[in-house]
Amino acid sequence: MNMTDPIADMLTRIRNAATARHTRVLVPASKMKLSLARVLKEEGYIKDIEILKDNPQGTLRLTLRYVEKKPVLTQLKRVSKPGLRVYTKKAGIPRVRGGLGIAILSTPQGLMTGTSAYKQGLGGEVICYVW
Repeated sequence: MNMTDPIADMLTRIRNAATARHTRVLVPASKMKLSLARVLKEEGYIKDIEILKDNPQGTLRLTLRYVEKKPVLTQLKRVSKPGLRVYTKKAGIPRVRGGLGIAILSTPQGLMTGTSAYKQGLGGEVICYVW
């Protein structure tokens, strides 16, 4: 199947798994999805990332984090879409939920949170918001 937005598909799979209280979710692998999962893990939204080599492309098995049986991830929102890309400079990096969430940006240095992009003086494409 030809997928127009694989990042949105990944975010939807994670959101649905968290809503259904699943401990793990499987996502077809790519470099972009792996770096997105690493950012989510660094920020404490995901407990573990495993790369399964079950096919040539591979699959990511993400273990979701829960606190007192409630998901740490409450919402993931795709911002920049294939039909409408959203870019920002350092000064325009958005605050998510008054600082309670994170914005994930694709910068020349790779994927990172809005806070770390701001500290490094970088702008880029706003991939998604997480809270």
